[in-house]
Amino acid sequence: MAAEGGRRRGLGLLFVVSALLAGAAAVWLYDRYTGFADAPLQGIEQGQTLRVERGDSFVRVLGRLREAGIDAGHELEWRLLARQLGADARIQVGEYALDPATTPRRLLEQMRDGQVVSYRFTIVEGWNIRELRAALAKAMPLEQTLGAMDDAALMAALDRPGVHPEGRFLPETYAYTRGDTDLDLLRRANRALEQALQGAWESRAHDLPLEDADQALVLASIIEKETGIASERAQIGGVFTRRLRAGMRLQTDPTVIYGMGSTYDGNIRRADLLADTPYNTYTRDGLPPTPIAMAGVEAIRAATNPADGDALYFVAVGDGSGRHVFSRTLDEHNAAVREYVRRYRERFSPQ
Repeated sequence: MAAEGGRRRGLGLLFVVSALLAGAAAVWLYDRYTGFADAPLQGIEQGQTLRVERGDSFVRVLGRLREAGIDAGHELEWRLLARQLGADARIQVGEYALDPATTPRRLLEQMRDGQVVSYRFTIVEGWNIRELRAALAKAMPLEQTLGAMDDAALMAALDRPGVHPEGRFLPETYAYTRGDTDLDLLRRANRALEQALQGAWESRAHDLPLEDADQALVLASIIEKETGIASERAQIGGVFTRRLRAGMRLQTDPTVIYGMGSTYDGNIRRADLLADTPYNTYTRDGLPPTPIAMAGVEAIRAATNPADGDALYFVAVGDGSGRHVFSRTLDEHNAAVREYVRRYRERFSPQ
């Protein structure tokens, strides 16, 4: 009986020791697991990114980390953590930012939620289509697909066949991700322009001397090129609206410059004002045939809701501020022009 009792005590002790060892092992494994999940990955350099491509397996993603010189640890730990976070079957394609503080938990959460790296491209108010295409060609990592595609082919690719591309893209900052193309971005900018233009046209002032929204866009592009002063846009819109209503020619230099194309060298001469082109508003009545630049939302609003008033002329102040003097009569305007010339000579004549 005593021997049997001893065996029972021995088995009990063995069970206790085994349980303690199992508990200690579980604690050790848990500490190791949590230490792995929340410890910064080793080997990451500032500015590094991780790309997950379509068809990549979980093992391939870990392989990309190791190829980048990052200590990715053991696959089992990654799989356990991914399952805990619900990321094991939800890793999304894209480019992910890495920094020296990135942990496995944070990286898996990023890939699960599709928190990809975002880049930005700004279409500047007043750009023409040549300037826009040149800037797009330098935007990285935007995929370049336009290449030698001419403007007609470009607009056809945007489902806008036969439409002139000038002015058809809204000046704004657009976010994009690696894998997006230049055509993707232009498609978004074109849609944004059409929405802004349609909204402005629907809320336009009554009795505008404009036939449709496209003419409003043409006028908006001229306003955009005439001033960089936001508070003046509606005033200039008012001047042009009154001139159109009265049958006066617009006589605006930016349209002449646009019509000159690559021959423009920074100066407009009297001969240029007299040289007839479809865009010369000194020689032709009404609006030019297309916009001359990318017009922003405020310029579009100025074209569709111009300011009231009786001014028919304006000229730069001449002090370098970009501001203008508005005049009701030609005599007042001529006096303002003489003052502009005087101030200009004072600013640039040799001392």
